[in-house]
Amino acid sequence: MDRRIRGLILPGLFTLAGFCVLVGLGAWQVERMGAKERLIARVEARLTQPAVPLPPESAWPGLQAKVVDYLKVSLSGRFLHDKEARLNGFLSGSRTGDTAAGFFILTPLVLADGSTVIVNRGFVPTALADPAARKAGQVDGVVTVTGLLRPPEMPGYFVPPNDPARNIWFSRKPDEIAAAFGLVRAAPFVVEADATANPGGWPRGGNTRVSFPNNHLQYALTWFALAIALLAVFFAFARQRLRAPPA
Repeated sequence: MDRRIRGLILPGLFTLAGFCVLVGLGAWQVERMGAKERLIARVEARLTQPAVPLPPESAWPGLQAKVVDYLKVSLSGRFLHDKEARLNGFLSGSRTGDTAAGFFILTPLVLADGSTVIVNRGFVPTALADPAARKAGQVDGVVTVTGLLRPPEMPGYFVPPNDPARNIWFSRKPDEIAAAFGLVRAAPFVVEADATANPGGWPRGGNTRVSFPNNHLQYALTWFALAIALLAVFFAFARQRLRAPPA
């Protein structure tokens, strides 16, 4: 065998392996794009549907996040305002970059059967963190809440852990809130209230962000382009090597 051809075997094998990896990554991104598009379609369909009664307590252990996330529900009960958790957060304004620091008010709602659901009633600015500064919004008696059912939040690496002992919260964890306040029969999810105004205007609900970045096509094309570029480099290398005079 010509030494020029023998010299192409090892580079060719590495090129083939790299090509297969790159194409596989591109195909994976295409698959993820399809899954993301199905998720977006599913959520958009749920948001246009009327509210349904909250699933009964007996069904809570079997609820799957992908099935009930963003499900519009309606529930009634009495708020336990003395057990509210204030979740650190920001509220985006109408202009780009216009944000306000404050808290999302997570308050237990005791249902008629004695079970409890944590309700994200909405946002308050830092100046209204103290419930005494928004007494009008501390409604008594039975209330009806309509909102979106949300599973526990999976915080990122840079999100500080919750500090239940000091009632400092950075992520939506209904089980931790229930344990901190001694709540029993608490739902493993949170209901984020809609924009129905509260007395006094605070907390301000309807802040659920429904946004799913879908850049998978761009990523897929990048991987496929790299695969093609790798082949082009190898063929250019092989052509140059084969054109060289035999040693």
